[in-house]
Amino acid sequence: MDQTTPIERVFRTLPAQLKALHKLRIHTVLDLLHHFPVRYGNTSEIKNIGSLAHGESAVVFGTISGLKTSKGFRTKMAMSEATLTDETGHIKIMWFNQPYIAKMIQEGATVRVDGKVSQKRQPASAEASAVGSTKSAFGQTTSAGKEKTLYFSNPKIEVTQKVPLAVGKNLFGDQGEEHALYPIYPESRGITSNWIYHNIERVFKSGILDQITDPIPADILERYNLPSISTALVWIHAPKRESDALAARKRFAFQEIFFIQLDRQRERALWKREKAFDITSDKKSLDDFIARFPFTATDAQQKSINTILTDFASGQPMARLLEGDVGSGKTAVAAATTFAVINSRPKAQDYGALQVAYMAPTEILAKQQFENFIEFFKYTKTPVALITGSGCRKFPSKSDKDSWTAISKTQLSTWVANGEIPIVVGTHALISKSITFKHLAYVIIDEQHRFGTAQRHKLVEKNARTVPHLLSMTATPIPRTLALTLYGDLDISLLDVMPVGRKPIITTLVLPHNRDATYTEIKKQLKEGRQLYIICPRINEPDPDKESAVIAKSVTEEAKRLQDTVFKDWNIGILHSKMTPAEKEKNMLDFAEHRTDILVATSVVEVGVNVPNATMIVIEGAERFGLSQLHQLRGRVIRSNHQAYCYVFSESAGRPASAKAMGGQSKTVKRLKALSTAKNGFELAEFDLSQRGSGELYGGRQWGVSDLAMDALQNIRMVEAARTEAKRLITEDYGLKKYPLLTTHLENTKGAIHFE
Repeated sequence: MDQTTPIERVFRTLPAQLKALHKLRIHTVLDLLHHFPVRYGNTSEIKNIGSLAHGESAVVFGTISGLKTSKGFRTKMAMSEATLTDETGHIKIMWFNQPYIAKMIQEGATVRVDGKVSQKRQPASAEASAVGSTKSAFGQTTSAGKEKTLYFSNPKIEVTQKVPLAVGKNLFGDQGEEHALYPIYPESRGITSNWIYHNIERVFKSGILDQITDPIPADILERYNLPSISTALVWIHAPKRESDALAARKRFAFQEIFFIQLDRQRERALWKREKAFDITSDKKSLDDFIARFPFTATDAQQKSINTILTDFASGQPMARLLEGDVGSGKTAVAAATTFAVINSRPKAQDYGALQVAYMAPTEILAKQQFENFIEFFKYTKTPVALITGSGCRKFPSKSDKDSWTAISKTQLSTWVANGEIPIVVGTHALISKSITFKHLAYVIIDEQHRFGTAQRHKLVEKNARTVPHLLSMTATPIPRTLALTLYGDLDISLLDVMPVGRKPIITTLVLPHNRDATYTEIKKQLKEGRQLYIICPRINEPDPDKESAVIAKSVTEEAKRLQDTVFKDWNIGILHSKMTPAEKEKNMLDFAEHRTDILVATSVVEVGVNVPNATMIVIEGAERFGLSQLHQLRGRVIRSNHQAYCYVFSESAGRPASAKAMGGQSKTVKRLKALSTAKNGFELAEFDLSQRGSGELYGGRQWGVSDLAMDALQNIRMVEAARTEAKRLITEDYGLKKYPLLTTHLENTKGAIHFE
C-alpha cells in the first residue's frame, strides 16, 4: 500500500463518505495516518446495560431496535427514540431536537452509545400497583406507585461491526495493560471514529510503516528524546500507556513547529542576501517631527523607532514585526520612520525622495490612515496619496493646500511611477499591476495577518532592483511562543506601554438583568457629550422559518429598537459590510463629526475606526466573538484621555443555574472575566493560550497550524528547541543539500503553512 495513494482507491467509500473524508482533509493514505485522535477512551469505561446507574457517563455496545420519531406531548419538540439491548438487559435512548437520527440508523444494527445515564420517575402501571412492586422493563426494581426508568439522553451514537477492543488488547490485538486505551477521532457526518479506527488498523497491517522514511534527522530525534516516525504513528494510534501517546504527540508537535521554523529561517536567510537602500536620517529634523506628536512619545515608541533606523542603516533589507496593543501608537512609529525614509538621501542619489507604501486591510482603515498621515506631514507639505477600490485621492490639492482632492487612478499611477508622490496609502489595490514605484524603499503593512503571504510578496516585489525594507504591524496580541514560531523570519519590536494620560478602559460584564442599569449609566455619558458604539453579531434578523436560524442581535433591528425605546433623545447611525462604500463613508463621517451620537455596527469597526470622542462601546452577544476580536473592538474607545468604558453584554453567561457555575466554572464566564481583568492584550493572549491551545484567539485554520501544534505552543522550551535546530541547519547548509528528505518534506508541507 503506497502512502500517497488516494483514499478512495484503498477503501470502498461511498460518495458521502468520500466527501466527509475530504472535509476532514483526508485525501491519501498518509493523510489518514496523520488524522490523529482527539482523546483516548479506556476499556474500563465500557459498561454492561445491567450495571448502569443514574448519573454516570458510560460507553455501551449493543443492538438497536424500536427506532421511531415522535413529538413531546406538551412542548411538541421533535424527538428520536430507540431501545438498546445487550446480553444483560436493555435501556431506552432519547434524542431531543434530533429527529433525523432515527432515519440514519438501521433497525438491528450494532452500535456504540456514549452518554450520560438519566432517570425518569413516572406513575407505575395499574398491574404494578396491584402487586406492590415489580421489575421495570428497564431492569430496575421499583416500589408500588412509582417506576424508575433509566435512559440515555442525547448520547453520541455510531454504527460498528463489533466491540472495538476486548479488555487487555490494543489495536493490534496484543496483550497489554489491565485496561487498554482506544483512540477517539474527529468525525464528520458520514465518517465515524470507529470507521477511521478500523481502516487505520487495515493500513497498519499492510506493512506501510516499513515504507515511511523519517524526515527529521536522527541526531535531532536523539537530542530531544523523540520517537521515530514509525514508532510515533503506532503510539499515537494504538498506545499501550498514556505516556506512549504523550511521547507521540510531542514528536508530531515538534515536527510541525520545526518545519514552520525551517521555512521561516530559510525565508529570513534569503531576505538577508538581498540589497536595500542605505537610509540615514537627520536626527534633529526627526526629533522635531516626533515633538509634533499630539502626545509625548513613549520609551517603547522611541526604542522601536531607533531600532528601525538601525535596521535601515545596515544595508540589508529590514524585516520587522511591530506588535503593539490597541492604542499604543503604532501609526506614530510608522509615520516617524516614514519621515526618515523620504528625507534620506542615499549615496549617489540623483533623484527625488525615496517612496513609502502603506497597505491596510480595509478601505475604512486605509482612508483613516491617509487622513492620519496628512496630519503628520501637513506642515511639510509632503504629497500623500490614497488608492482603494473605490477611487484615488491626493494631498495637497492645487486649490487648497490644506486639503486633499480626488484624482483618477491613471493620474495617480503616473505620479507614483515618476516618483512625484513619496507616500502612498492603500488597500490591496496597491499591488495591482497598474501601480509601479520609481524608488520604493519602505513597505508598511498594517494588521499584516489579514494579508496572505503572496499579497505581501507582490507589494515588496514592486521594486525590481532593490528590496524595500518591510515593517509589519499588528494590534492582535500574540503569545511569545506563537510569535517565535509563525514570525521566525521577522525581528520583533513591542509597544507594551500606552501614551501618557491614557486611562485604562473599564470593562464590565453585563448580564441580562443588569441591562437597564447599564443603559442609565450610558445615558449619563451621552448627556456629557460622549459617543457610543453598539456592536451586534448580525447585520439582519435571521429567517424565522429556518430551523438553523441563530438567535442574535442584528444591527438593523437593534438600531430601530434602541431609537424607539432606550435612546429616543439621541441620533443613531448604522454601519455594516453590506453597505456601499459611499454609505459607509457618509455614516462614519456623520459619527466622526458628531452628527450621530450612537453607531450600531457589526465588527467592521474592529480595525482602524478612530473617533476620539467615542468613549463607550457595548458588545452584544459577546460570547459569539473571540477574545482577540473582543479586545480589538474595545480598542475603538481608547483614543483619547477621557475615561473609556466597555460593556460586555452576554446572553449565555447568566444562564447557569448553580452558583458554582456562576462562580467561574463556565468557560464563557472565564473568558469574559479574563477580558475585564487582563492588564493588556499580551496578558490576554497568554491566558487564552493556557486555556486552550488553539482557543478562540488563534484558530488553527487562521494560522495554518494544527491544534496539536497549537497546544504545544504552551511549551516555550519546545518552540525554542525547534527554532534553534532550524537556524543551525539553515546556517550550516542554506540549500539543505545534505538533507534531501527535509527539502522534500518542506516543499510538500509548505502549502499548509499560511495566513488567511
